[in-house]
Amino acid sequence: MNQRILVTSALPYANGDIHIGHLVEYLQTDFWVRFQKMRGHNCRYICADDTHGTPITIRARKEGISPEELIAQSHASHLADFTDFQIEFDHYGSTNSDLNRQLCEAFYVSMQEAGHIFEKGIQQAYCEHDKMFLPDRFLQGTCPKCHAPNQYGDSCDVCGATYATDEIIDPACSICGNTPVTKESKHVFFRLNDFREFLKSWVREHTPAEVANKMDEWLQEELRDWDISREAPYFGFEIPGYQDTFFYVWVDAPMGYVSSTKAWCEEHGEDFDAWWKNEDTRVVHFIGKDIVYFHTLFWPAMLKCAGFKTPDQVYVHGFLTVNGEKMSKSRGTFIKARTYLEKLDPLYLRFYYGCKLNSGLGDVDLSFDDFVQRVNSELIGKITNLASRGAQMLGKKLDGRMGSMDEEGLALVKKAQQAGEEIAQHYENRDFNRAVQSIRSLAEEGNRYFDEKQPWITVKTDPEATRVSLTVVLNLFRVCAVYLKPVLPHYVAKVEALFGEQPYDWSAAQKLLENKEIGVFEHLAARLDPAQLEAMVEASKEEAAPAEEPAVEYEALEPEITVDDLFKCDLRVARIVEAEDVPKAGKLLKLVVDLGFEKREILAGIKKAYRPEDLVGKLTVVVANLKPRKMKFGTSQGMVLAAGPGEREIFLLNPDDGAVPGQRIQ
Repeated sequence: MNQRILVTSALPYANGDIHIGHLVEYLQTDFWVRFQKMRGHNCRYICADDTHGTPITIRARKEGISPEELIAQSHASHLADFTDFQIEFDHYGSTNSDLNRQLCEAFYVSMQEAGHIFEKGIQQAYCEHDKMFLPDRFLQGTCPKCHAPNQYGDSCDVCGATYATDEIIDPACSICGNTPVTKESKHVFFRLNDFREFLKSWVREHTPAEVANKMDEWLQEELRDWDISREAPYFGFEIPGYQDTFFYVWVDAPMGYVSSTKAWCEEHGEDFDAWWKNEDTRVVHFIGKDIVYFHTLFWPAMLKCAGFKTPDQVYVHGFLTVNGEKMSKSRGTFIKARTYLEKLDPLYLRFYYGCKLNSGLGDVDLSFDDFVQRVNSELIGKITNLASRGAQMLGKKLDGRMGSMDEEGLALVKKAQQAGEEIAQHYENRDFNRAVQSIRSLAEEGNRYFDEKQPWITVKTDPEATRVSLTVVLNLFRVCAVYLKPVLPHYVAKVEALFGEQPYDWSAAQKLLENKEIGVFEHLAARLDPAQLEAMVEASKEEAAPAEEPAVEYEALEPEITVDDLFKCDLRVARIVEAEDVPKAGKLLKLVVDLGFEKREILAGIKKAYRPEDLVGKLTVVVANLKPRKMKFGTSQGMVLAAGPGEREIFLLNPDDGAVPGQRIQ
């Protein structure tokens, strides 16, 4: 049955460029939308730039332009990058639109009239020099978690921690550098807990199990009231009834899904209510796991309150790593979309992400060696090879005319056609890797058939038998191309032209081509030269290189110690016998270690570097005579020794395999 489906990706922020990590989301959404359209559904892909908030204000000030100029530049840049990566939106708008303002105000009135809005005074940093409150990034100081200097008032770029502005150490105004005072400010709050019972059932029904389980941890307790206001200076929409008080960016950002849909409806004469107030419409959000909280608590509560349809599915994905590590500017692996496009064909990345992406929340790794191998071996050597061998020989040796298929060849093609519904299910489930794997397997069978028939020999001795085998090969390639179209639309457009056909829908795979002339073969894809990849990495390093070495402020050294102090540390070998996640702790794992003479429980800040199940049974080194420390999540009876820069790059100290628990490390 034909469905009406509204699909969105998270809105890219107008404060920066699109990079290949962002493309994990937009490409998988594009794959899924293109597939739905091929199936005949009325599916629309809606997105927009997220344009409001403190970072926009600060960057515009630094560049000496207005926020409106900044977001206009970003909009043009973002849309150009998406277009060149063959990502096709039905509408790409902006949250800084009159439609978005109207919807924010209408939603606010709905929340207010239903009694979910109230005003409360909060203590906030205030700069007496600049005569302004200091929200978010207008405040800088030392991170309360890792003690890195010069961090924002709400989050740390070094350790990734988030915190309240009153937690930051040595706060200073980011404009003048003066130390702020604390003053009371009136803020507007949304009673999120009023929707707790609704959210408990909604989260379970409309999000992946992993997400639902995580959200259940929040929903077991009363939900805190949500602060939805910010004071001037702030680039955004003023809250009705207030002066110099604006909607927090996370109020108007998801509203961009709705306002951009409305803009598309007005452009195309569509009924807006049929898309956002109709239970027969399927609303699907694609987002990263870092913004789950906003999309599964605040957003559905706002929609519910205003009488709008809540999302049917919130599909969540992980982050991108490159060569097994976090993207790095210094290593040249933090690659902007435009830098990639200047060096490589977007076809390669679309295919590679198709090979890697699935429905899970795990991170996706772009291994450069694997990237080259998959493109050259699978896309070029297996799939494209069918067309280049078959079509070129048919055109050059047999007048470009297909014949009929014999029984053996027809059975091979029918088998490929029968795989269509299984591959369709992989696309529907967002298991794109399994879809591409199935297509590759069909291509492998086609290449085996080609090699067995040896048309390069039979074309000299039996041209008509050769025509039969080439007709089989080209039919099989064509079926593969239909299945591959959501991932490689421009590539498949060349295939459609080769066979002189209209754009393929999913049912086109069930058609057989016989006794038909084909067009002149157009080159479909070139092999990926590793030198191109190296050039892209070098270009990314150059972009990341600072014009001059920045000055670094170091914290004062702790009081001197002697070597005798070090000898007081009793370092012992320990075997990890249990390991588990610590709920609500961003970095901690709870370990039970066996020292040979006793077992102890240790809390270790290594969650982002190790999975609990991978640690059980491993030997490590602990400080065994460290005084037990009572922490928020329990008491830690020692310290596990590790080294590294932090985040995912934390490496436990491992003794030799011959070591035994309890053995002392000298």
